[in-house]
Formats: sequence, C-alpha cells, structure tokens
Amino acid sequence: MSEHHPAAWDTGVGPWCPAGPGQATSARPERPRGEVAPERPRPAPRRALYLLPNLITLSSVFCGFDAIRLSASARSDDDLRRAALLILVAMIADTLDGRVARMTRTESAFGVQLDSLADLVSFGVAPALLVYQWSLHRLGLAGVLGGSVFAACGAIRLARFNVLSMGEAGGPPSPARYIVGLPVTGAAGILIAIVMTRRGAGGQLGGAGVAPAVLATTLLVSMLMVSTLRFRSFKDLRPGPRTLLAIALALGSSALLSVRWGPALVLAWGLGVYVLLGVVESLWRLPALRRGAPAALEARVARAGRGEERP
Repeated sequence: MSEHHPAAWDTGVGPWCPAGPGQATSARPERPRGEVAPERPRPAPRRALYLLPNLITLSSVFCGFDAIRLSASARSDDDLRRAALLILVAMIADTLDGRVARMTRTESAFGVQLDSLADLVSFGVAPALLVYQWSLHRLGLAGVLGGSVFAACGAIRLARFNVLSMGEAGGPPSPARYIVGLPVTGAAGILIAIVMTRRGAGGQLGGAGVAPAVLATTLLVSMLMVSTLRFRSFKDLRPGPRTLLAIALALGSSALLSVRWGPALVLAWGLGVYVLLGVVESLWRLPALRRGAPAALEARVARAGRGEERP
C-alpha cells in the first residue's frame, strides 16, 4: 500500500506538496508536462452491418445499369421486357435497403446520399431510356425531350427530397406520413408497368398510334414528381380494421385483374390507384390549407411582435 497521504492525490500538485489554502483541488494527479494521455480503446465498428444496406443499394445500381444496357441495344420486345423486369428488381432492392438500415440501426447521411444517386440511375435514367426505345422514339425530337424531362424531373425530385428530409444536424431523415411529390420509384413504376402490359393488351401498346399518349403519360408523371402534392408513405400503418380492409381490397382486386387480364396489369393498377389517391387527398385538403394560411400567418406575426420569432 502506498504511503502517500490521500489528500496529496486529491490536490493534483504532487504527493509531497499538499494543497495550499484556496487552491482548487482535482480528482486526478497532474500529469508531467508533455505527457500524452493514453487513449481509451474504442469498440470495433459494426462494419458488416453498415456495409449490408449499402450493398443492397449498390445492387439496384447494377440492375439499373443492366437495364440501360438492354434498352440501348434492344432488338426485340423481349429485351425491353427484361429491362423493365430489372428495374422492378431494383425497386425491390430500394425498398429493402431502408428497411435493413432501420432494423440494424445503421442509418447514416452517407446511405441517404448513396440511395439518391442510385435512384437517379435506376429510376431516372433507366426508365426514361426504356420508354424512349419502346415508344417515344417514334416522335422524333418530342420523344427525346419527353425522356429527358422525365430524367431531369427525377433528379430535381431526389435533390428536393434530400434537402427537405435532412435534419439540421445533417442526420438521416425520419419517417414521415406524407411525401411531397410523387416518389421517383412510383413514377418509374408507372412507365415500366405500361411497357410490361403490352402483352396483356394484345400487343396494341407501343405502336405509333399510342406514342402521343405515352408521351403525355411520361410528362404527367414527371410533373407529379416535382409538384407539391403530398403522397402517402404508408410508414404509419397500424394493425386495425381499416388497414386490414384496405389490404383485403388491394389483394382481391389484384387477384381478379391477374386472373382476367394477366399479372402484368397488377402493377399498373396498384400504382394508378396510389397516384389517384394522392391527387384526390391533396385536392381535398386544399380548401382547408387556404383557410388556415391567414391564421397561421397572423399567429407568426404575433409571435414576432412578442420577440418569440423573427418576422
């Protein structure tokens, strides 16, 4: 046992120099000048867990790139259909990476940015080239502009999502009930659903006669992506009678369409209902938002007058 007096270690001035009157004490002895404090061993990072969602995100990039390759060198409708299926697989991967990140608690700002860049390739450029090679090329310059507008609106949509969803500290976004603008995955899904329903429609889609309608649909979903309409994210679903009824209706109608016209129409049906639901809900809330805007402005001015908020 050390013979040093305990008070000497409490003063921080050395074992043989007790603290003087009025001198501050310290819980640890003073280290010699120039001595570096030893670093505590840090726990090893969970690199495998952080790598897993990013690998899933990168797999969607590979699917998008292969879809672009198939679309650019397509020689038959089967090549275009395989490209559409690859984009569909990329959608599944895009859904899984966020779920895996939340389950493993490995969400990060890097993952958010990587996901947006992957979405631009798989759901911005790939569907635009696919629909151009399938139908829009028949319209010449108008078809080129239609595909370019879709890709550009997808980029704007993703950039705006990052700005709106990132917190003040730059952390990952928190789940929200509604999403501003049509998600880029939904817009891409509508285009590939049209391509995949060609066989279900008896091969009538994709011809020169329907190319203007395909162009109009492409421009419509492009505008919905950059609009201020709010679409449900379905991240707030809770088990209940209404939720179970909605799921039963969706499954029943999808099964009926699959039996009657083929499974290719199920995707177009589901995404069409989703877009219609978002548009109807946004228009239904519009009068209430207009009535509430003046009241919110008056409350903000009142808080600014009391010094609680800057005008």
